[in-house]
Amino acid sequence: MVTRSPAHRSSSASARPFRPPSCREGTLRRRMENYKKTKIVEKPCPLPFTDLPPDIIEMKVKDGSKIRNLMSYAISKMELDSVRQILFTGSGKAVSKTITCVEIMKRRLKELHQITKVLFKQIEEIWEPIVPEAGLDALTVKRNIPAICVLLSKDALDPQEPGYQAPGSFDTFWIETLKADSQGQVELTVTSLCQSGMS
Repeated sequence: MVTRSPAHRSSSASARPFRPPSCREGTLRRRMENYKKTKIVEKPCPLPFTDLPPDIIEMKVKDGSKIRNLMSYAISKMELDSVRQILFTGSGKAVSKTITCVEIMKRRLKELHQITKVLFKQIEEIWEPIVPEAGLDALTVKRNIPAICVLLSKDALDPQEPGYQAPGSFDTFWIETLKADSQGQVELTVTSLCQSGMS
């Protein structure tokens, strides 16, 4: 979704002939060539888990995060007897890196229970005109991007919870999820928690 100030809305828009979607998309791309993306704002999204301890460790994986640094900290914490659970979250390009971190943790600590939630979160991209003197206003582009939240626990979790994996399970969930995703069938694993807050 792209929003702009009312000053850029043409009064003759209703008189324009209908164009197929492909033509409109091509026109939009040409218009966006006059802009550059200057900022990305992630909208807050509630975690898709209930009854989490208030002091739970959340590893927020970013696209530029170093896996070695993330896992050095995460493993050192989970090896403590007092730490029972850890949460890995990532979105957009960081989803695959989040999965990698989870698999490393499960191979280091063998008896971890897992619940995985796949969802969508909203970001806002701020686009500024390349040539300020052109008289164009800044644009705000809203996008829904995939995100993943993985809870790992030393203590037993509800096996009936969607996304549950027992200790010793490694690649099965990811293979099935990616297979369903490629077929457009991720409804069973997608949690629409954020979408209600976006509307």
